Amino acid sequence: MPCVTYDDAPPLADLMPWSVAPPRVGRAWPTAPDPGALKARWDALLKAEGPQREALFEPSRSRTPNSAVGQLPGQPSGTERLARAEGPCAEPVRVLAGPFDEQWLIPDHRLVDTARPELWRVADAHQVFTVETGDGDDPLLATSLLPTLRTGRVRPLFRRPGGTEPNLAPGLTAHLADRLGESPAPVDVLSWILAATAPDLTVPLTDDPGLWSAGVDLGRRMLWLMRRDGERPKLPGGRRPYVRAPLPARPVTLLYDPDEETLHVDEGRISPVPPEAWDYEVAGARVLESWFTTRTTPAEPGTLAAIRPAGWPQTWTSELLELITVLALLAELRPQRAELKVATSITATGLRKAGVLPVPEASRRPASVLDHHEEGPEGQFALI
Repeated sequence: MPCVTYDDAPPLADLMPWSVAPPRVGRAWPTAPDPGALKARWDALLKAEGPQREALFEPSRSRTPNSAVGQLPGQPSGTERLARAEGPCAEPVRVLAGPFDEQWLIPDHRLVDTARPELWRVADAHQVFTVETGDGDDPLLATSLLPTLRTGRVRPLFRRPGGTEPNLAPGLTAHLADRLGESPAPVDVLSWILAATAPDLTVPLTDDPGLWSAGVDLGRRMLWLMRRDGERPKLPGGRRPYVRAPLPARPVTLLYDPDEETLHVDEGRISPVPPEAWDYEVAGARVLESWFTTRTTPAEPGTLAAIRPAGWPQTWTSELLELITVLALLAELRPQRAELKVATSITATGLRKAGVLPVPEASRRPASVLDHHEEGPEGQFALI
């Protein structure tokens, strides 16, 4: 449990009022850990014709090869019906496909059942998406990537591109400034939320400047580790994981030896791997096992998802080493979060008296106008 909670802590849903359900792709093959495999899948789809193309596509109630849809915002994919498409594959983009699992997605609206265009419109280098996990120890994840994992609501930090118009209750930062003596930046408020949010998704708020500063610092480190941008995280010299025996071309099993702190990938070995990294779970699933399973479980023969790299790419080994590091460092922060004893001195009742709550209904909806064009079905344009 990340903190001691008290009655009348404001809900996260009021502090970050605009939220969106995560995108739902609807079929496995447009997402993969390897971007080259996605382009090969696209080529295989376009080589097929008629009923064979439709079967490979895996139609759903929301999408078939004859669906007429526009481009995803900011993504220059084709807009002709997929049944007669001939163009190249849209350049794959990085997404968060599972807890701490960064993969690639073909950003083509024709392939995605429920794309949530409002999220694509605000996805840029300034954005941070907060994702509800349903997990008591880690109720929230944060990512710079578009989240496609099957979890709870997604709450962007900003309502518009370019890091403008924070998705925070209007008047919240001004109220915090009055109580704390300094005005927090939007990322400071998000950092506090990451550190202090309770399993029931309420957020105890404090007017103690020292406690606030400690919580923000803790949340900023969590945010840095989750986003994995900028300087890469590292464990101390003697604790950094290394490949001690080469990983095989097609690994099948993943085992952990707690006595030797060694991860066995078939005959391959990685160590040291702290027990806290191996045991790190989100929503009841061990993160390292889920990450490995995604990359090694065979797909049904004859499907596009069965098109995969011929062997285990070196990039996956590098990603695995970094994932071990991130999980170990995040696990080290859990005791600090448990010690963040927050008496809710800024209560939901107080925020209502101050006029911060309830938030205007417009704050729960996406920004209404974005002044750029998006290509609709069959090349038509519309102003959003």
